Amino acid sequence: MAKPLVALLSGAGVSTDSGIPDYRGPNGLWRKDPEAEKLVTYEYYMGDPEIRRRSWRMRREQHALRAEPNAAHRAVAELERSGVPVRVITQNVDGLHQLAGLPARKVLELHGSAHGTVCTKCRARGAMEDALARVEAGEDDPPCPECGGILKSATVMFGEHLDPVVLHDALAVTKACQVFVAVGTSLQVQPAAGLAGVAADHGARLVIVNAEPTPYDDLADEVIREPIGTALPELLRTLGDSPR
Repeated sequence: MAKPLVALLSGAGVSTDSGIPDYRGPNGLWRKDPEAEKLVTYEYYMGDPEIRRRSWRMRREQHALRAEPNAAHRAVAELERSGVPVRVITQNVDGLHQLAGLPARKVLELHGSAHGTVCTKCRARGAMEDALARVEAGEDDPPCPECGGILKSATVMFGEHLDPVVLHDALAVTKACQVFVAVGTSLQVQPAAGLAGVAADHGARLVIVNAEPTPYDDLADEVIREPIGTALPELLRTLGDSPR
């Protein structure tokens, strides 16, 4: 019997064991420093040079580009290598699913990637490492090297729309899967959160792995509150061992 298509919606909680803080958990970045949300809000970023300078300092200091995959990321890659069809829809921008060995073509990055930059004027793209090297060299708000426009991370900031092609593909995967696992996400940010409801509406087995309650728990076939680093590998092993 063919193995079921497994779709995973992964949120910030998947990467906390890699040293990347989440945003809305009990110790989340937004709870500790509500002002930090402005650093990733498009309107503030574009309109206030000081916000941009603080944002670049934050990116220079954060761990996303130095982080390594943890047990959860590795378990997803192992499931894919076992022959189970897997697609990851991630709210994360850290690239750790790919670094763990999951083929990039099987990862849909809803919120873009922290490893790249994009010019808000000419849309030229570059490597984040190059921009951070300029920050280290003394440019506190490095402009686009092509046109001089405002440069930003190639991530989707608050106030920006998701890439419609990526969102379309995510919806298609969600509707087609037999198992949908929402892991490490508060399921509060739309439209990503709504994918859980779409999966349930299309008959998928919905499993939620998250430390705190989510708005979609009542729809779930199973809710797991155990630590993600142990719970997700155990769950994925069972999926790899059985056809459904």
